[in-house]
Amino acid sequence: MENRHKVGLRPRPNLGLGGVPREGVTAPQPAAMPAPAPASRPSVMQAPVLVLNATFEPINVTAVRRALVLMLKGVAQAEETNHSEVHSTSKAIQVPSVIRLLSYRHIPQQSRALSRKNILLRDRNTCQFCGEALPASELTLDHVMPRSRGGRSSWENLVASCYTCNNRKGDRTPE
Repeated sequence: MENRHKVGLRPRPNLGLGGVPREGVTAPQPAAMPAPAPASRPSVMQAPVLVLNATFEPINVTAVRRALVLMLKGVAQAEETNHSEVHSTSKAIQVPSVIRLLSYRHIPQQSRALSRKNILLRDRNTCQFCGEALPASELTLDHVMPRSRGGRSSWENLVASCYTCNNRKGDRTPE
């Protein structure tokens, strides 16, 4: 009978009696695992680039890939560059870190919602009267110009305050 090997199966080890390898014959060693791939570093094309309007106002942050497309289309120009380059078959382009649009784009002003959370974030959880940093649970919102004297609930009139300072100030102005 012919000794045929089935595809995908390993040959049997050449063992003697009792499962001990015969002299001069070594048992097959398991295949070595490939070394793990080195940790990949982030691609240069995904690095952040600041986008400025034609009037040098910041608009947003985009990836190098998008910034290069805008530059190659003639919509933007590089204002600051990194020390790295991106190569094509015929060109080497320095990677920008800041680009400026060549024509002005009107960007609507976005405003933040007036809320307790946003006031505390703005004031960094610090009482604006005594300067003590406290957890949000120990702070209140205080109207600098009291509502009873015509003060409104606005970004300019609301501040974070600890309970002690808020009670001390009461229905008066800070002066």
